Amino acid sequence: MVREISYAEALNEALREEMERDNRVIVFGEDVGVFGGVYKVTKGLLEKFGAERVRDTPISEAAIVGAAIGAALAGLRPVAEIMYMDFITIAMDQLVTHAAKMRFMSGGQVSLPMVVRTQYSLGRVHGCQHSQFLASWFLNVPGLKVVLPGTPKDAKGLLKSAIRGEDPVLFVESGVLYSWKGPVPEDEYLIPIGQADIKRKGSDLTIVAFSRTVRESLAAADRLAAEGIDAEVVDLMTLNPMDFKTLVDSVKKTNRFLVADDSTKTGGISAEVISRIVEEAFDYLDAPPVRVNSPDLPVPFAQPLENQYLVNADKICEAARRLVH
Repeated sequence: MVREISYAEALNEALREEMERDNRVIVFGEDVGVFGGVYKVTKGLLEKFGAERVRDTPISEAAIVGAAIGAALAGLRPVAEIMYMDFITIAMDQLVTHAAKMRFMSGGQVSLPMVVRTQYSLGRVHGCQHSQFLASWFLNVPGLKVVLPGTPKDAKGLLKSAIRGEDPVLFVESGVLYSWKGPVPEDEYLIPIGQADIKRKGSDLTIVAFSRTVRESLAAADRLAAEGIDAEVVDLMTLNPMDFKTLVDSVKKTNRFLVADDSTKTGGISAEVISRIVEEAFDYLDAPPVRVNSPDLPVPFAQPLENQYLVNADKICEAARRLVH
């Protein structure tokens, strides 16, 4: 049976189900317990599982990620929360130098089954220090999986897979999607990490999206369809590892593509996607690929300025028209 629940509720269900299934799964972070999480993703978990498995922590991102590494090495399956993605900078040494390298440093003798959940608040008028989308930084960190669900169904299925895996996962959520409702199966299901998903089939161009831009891309595709442009929307879902085969197959069919990316244009995720497609499918392209990115600026605080800053359906439609015509 399928019902409609919000992105935040889907994440909460994933945590609850995995904690019920495996008593090694623990949750900790700032305000995740008594308060139920700033965005209520961990609501009710403290009451159900107790303070031994759901713990509020001090405001120290380095300590939170460091504790997750230690817990995973000790045989637990920690899910640590970093309240805003901007604050991941405080834990870069723990995440990049230690968590991502542990399997390699031990010659494969040690696994590190830990998840670091975080969210970026781009689109919520939270200012430049609470809205940064930094996922592209981690494309250059082998050993760390990076997951960006764009729908409630994907959020639940990917989080469950991340918790059950044997490697560290940076699980990046979109704060603006927490209230977005969508169909989520009631029955048990998992979504594999490292596999893209075609959210909408099309023949005229491919729109590559992930996280918040999935919703914008689907809205753009509906508008374009009314104009006679048939857009295919491919949701990457996972940045590391990235499913280039699905992207290449789509581009070979449509011969045109654009990337809708919340990263800033310089050094963003779209740059990596485009370079790989050009390497592997250049002969199939009928037009130069297009990037629809955030500008190379800090995120504005004033709402009218942030609205101009955001990647949205209008900008995606405009880029798609240029590609096709």
